Amino acid sequence: MSREKIEEGQLSCSLIVKKKPQDGVAGCSGEGQVGTGAASSATPVVVLSTFVAVCGSYVFGTAIGYSSPAQTGIIDDLGLSVAEYSLFGSILTIGAMIGAVMSGRIADYIGRKFTMAFSEIFCIVGWLAILFSKAAWWLHLGRLLVGYGMGLLSYVVPVYIAEVTPKNIRGGFTSVHQLMICCGVSITYLIGAFASWRTLALIGTIPCLMQLLGLFFIPESPRWLAKIGKWKDCEAALLRLRGNNADIPDEASEIRDYTEQLQQLSEASIFSLFQKKYAWSLIVGVSLMVLQQFGGVNGIAFYASAIFISAGFSGSIGMIAMVVVQVPMTALGVVLLDKSGRRPLLLMSAAGTCLGCLLVGVSFCLQDLQQWMEVTPIISLVGVLVYTGSFSLGMGGIPWVIMSEIFPINVKGSAGSLVTLVSWLGSWIVSFSFNFLMKWSSTGKRSSIEFCRSLKYHLSYKTCHIIFLFPGTFFIFASICGLTVLFVAKLVPETKGRTLEEIQASMNRVS
Repeated sequence: MSREKIEEGQLSCSLIVKKKPQDGVAGCSGEGQVGTGAASSATPVVVLSTFVAVCGSYVFGTAIGYSSPAQTGIIDDLGLSVAEYSLFGSILTIGAMIGAVMSGRIADYIGRKFTMAFSEIFCIVGWLAILFSKAAWWLHLGRLLVGYGMGLLSYVVPVYIAEVTPKNIRGGFTSVHQLMICCGVSITYLIGAFASWRTLALIGTIPCLMQLLGLFFIPESPRWLAKIGKWKDCEAALLRLRGNNADIPDEASEIRDYTEQLQQLSEASIFSLFQKKYAWSLIVGVSLMVLQQFGGVNGIAFYASAIFISAGFSGSIGMIAMVVVQVPMTALGVVLLDKSGRRPLLLMSAAGTCLGCLLVGVSFCLQDLQQWMEVTPIISLVGVLVYTGSFSLGMGGIPWVIMSEIFPINVKGSAGSLVTLVSWLGSWIVSFSFNFLMKWSSTGKRSSIEFCRSLKYHLSYKTCHIIFLFPGTFFIFASICGLTVLFVAKLVPETKGRTLEEIQASMNRVS
């Protein structure tokens, strides 16, 4: 199993059927295929459809960003303990995991549009429960409902965008999902500095209502319509998306041929995913999510202020600097994705996050060794900003783009649920364990000296300390980011400029 097959365009003839004998060749090369030559532009309907979909991404961002600015007000007004507020913060992820488990199946049964509408109903009810809450249990229920809706949105938004956009702009448009999450977090932080927690919850309903209204004006995914056998509706949606004057027969034929081949197979369950024919897609999709989360993004994002303070830097200045870096770098990734491709951006992003974690780890080592004390806060700040910028450039959004591209329509629901669940579970594990890891690192001085004394070799204080601090929290994250570079280089295919059917037929030999 290697990525060269997809890059050389060796497609599965049994899945992409060619019916034009006058071409003289019934080949399977990517260059000679029907329906893949002309590049489509971003029509007004594609732009509108993407905008409506990423309103859900903005909802995602507001939910993540809400707990930090609302903390003081909620604790003061409702008299919550720190433990109760910690539950309020973490229950969002629990709701998202429940939503993730159900997301693929729901999207397959009721369609992409109705799934977005369904999720927004939960989000609106959740925000209203928070708004009118008088007790902790109302607060927690509202947060759980918002989390459930967020879990559905985290799957269906990138999948819908990938299925409605032309191949030459699909990557950039799909990665707007991550950009809007960043905008939602940043704007919620900004508004939260001036508005009360109840006002902030009320504002959270606005993008939900925008998406609900917008869904009336955009088409359903033509690939989902093809999956359920509505061929005329599929062609009508495709014509609407590509423009009334567009020549769509080749693209429609490719979608139809591929879908008809897949319909000969049974609908895949979670357990049937673990077959050799889906192995490459499953390894790439799940592993990218695991590496994304265990590279430490949520630990650094959720506790950035504490990291800056621990390193001797101003927490507020550090947080402002993070926001200033994050949004422009995410926007740059959107622009570059369909120009440079997925793999180069992933490699650069993973290498940058590795460097950022190393810098933060080195700053803590120097601080504990009481060396270069005047520059350790700067090193820590630079490390976090390098990490944030690099992650925003690629690792933040591209795994979701690739997830939406690589799974065939007959397994996309089950596979998407699994991948989304893995992402949220990883997010929860890292967020929950980060404080314990930091405490483990901070106690390295005592434990390392005690261990050294038990050895027959007498090591110096500095040597012993460096040996046992080196595998600390940020060096673990750096190692995982380094492993990401190797994984992307060896196994992740380039999907730029290819139709979904080409990608999926190349990676999933189901003939």
